[in-house]
Amino acid sequence: MKITAEHLARGAYVYVRQSTADQLVNNPESRRRQYGLAERARSLGWKDGIVIDEDLGRSGSGISRPGFEKLLAAICEGRVGAVLAIEASRLARNGRDWHTLIEFCGLVGTLIIDEDGIYEPRHPNDRLLLGMKGTMSELELSILRARSIEALKQKARRGELFLTVAIGYVKSGRNRVEKNPDLRIREAIDLVFRRFDELQSIRQVHLWLRREGIMLPAVNYTRAADRAIVWKLPVYNTVHHILTNPIYAGAYAFGRTCSKVCVFR
Repeated sequence: MKITAEHLARGAYVYVRQSTADQLVNNPESRRRQYGLAERARSLGWKDGIVIDEDLGRSGSGISRPGFEKLLAAICEGRVGAVLAIEASRLARNGRDWHTLIEFCGLVGTLIIDEDGIYEPRHPNDRLLLGMKGTMSELELSILRARSIEALKQKARRGELFLTVAIGYVKSGRNRVEKNPDLRIREAIDLVFRRFDELQSIRQVHLWLRREGIMLPAVNYTRAADRAIVWKLPVYNTVHHILTNPIYAGAYAFGRTCSKVCVFR
């Protein structure tokens, strides 16, 4: 029997996580199953299961997870006899976090328990199986991410991908945008282009708008109203964005910006 009196003398920690806010709203059954692991801990001999659920709505692919950090701290302090999760992907979706967890559990003699079995990281066979579970979970996430990115690119090739809509436009249907029916918004955008046609300088347009006290529309995202228009004095970047956005020329563009990791030595 892998569960010993030493394990039972310490706590059983149940790690609960769902990756996105959408899952929190639309997939409550998964959450119930995870909370139900506290009952399994009692059936295995522990008095109670200590639930860690600070990471609800957080991805396991490497972003900051306070619940996971709390779990690792408890393991290192020798307070954890077993870690319970539905499956390996609930604990971590990247090799760094997964192997760190296995290493710490092996050092202090903490068991890892999921729906498939009970694993002792100190045993070579169990450690091998845990490593394979973590690798498969990481691979699964990579495949899902690659599929999602390719689907977005394919939609962009058809000119139908609109992650955000520029000021002066609104979404119409699933794959179309149209001019905003609000005349004040349309006239404000037209004014920016008319002044640029006269002054031929983004900076001069910005200074003129500020000097005349002319406010431009801007998007404000709030919980009450997902996308609300607010009016305020423009900053330089607002004017620059309007005058350089291809959509105002009737052109669709995707992939104008990208992120790049640079190493400074």
